[in-house]
Amino acid sequence: MKILMFGRGVIATIYGWVLQQAGHDVEFYVRPGRAATYGDAVDLDLLDTRRRVWGQRVVEKWPVRYREALEPDHDFDLIVLSVPHHHLPEAAAFLSPRVGQATVLVFGNIWTEPLAAIGTLPLDRIAFGFPQAGGGFGANGVLRGGLLPSVIFGTLGQPPTDREQAVRQAFREAGLRIKEQPDFRG
Repeated sequence: MKILMFGRGVIATIYGWVLQQAGHDVEFYVRPGRAATYGDAVDLDLLDTRRRVWGQRVVEKWPVRYREALEPDHDFDLIVLSVPHHHLPEAAAFLSPRVGQATVLVFGNIWTEPLAAIGTLPLDRIAFGFPQAGGGFGANGVLRGGLLPSVIFGTLGQPPTDREQAVRQAFREAGLRIKEQPDFRG
């Protein structure tokens, strides 16, 4: 699956790494000028608990690819939109004309009605999820964080669509357990 991580925050970076480790083709969309600032690799220091209860420490320099433009005719299968809740309306407005044929995973806290929060993003291309990872970038640029063995996905009261199932499968392939929330508003 060809995956675009929207931004290069902690959650996008951790799950981008996880999805690429599972064989997916991962790129990051960043604001113009940021790719040069970030460089071509991310220094990771993670506690990965997907396979061991006490976790496995991962320390590596992970080579990444960035893009600073997104045209509507792109060939991404999945766009992972993981931004702070107060940036979601702005990010959704930016992405709406650029979704193309991709599924958009809204991956994080939503503090308002989900349908209002996603604005004009096409509802038939949306999946909702909540990460089970966290951490932070230190002053030296190293991402120190932790990854739990599961991810939460949900719908708005109906069974998952084929698109939503495909997103869940990508995360399963990455070694994560899926926890379902039948009504994501909860």
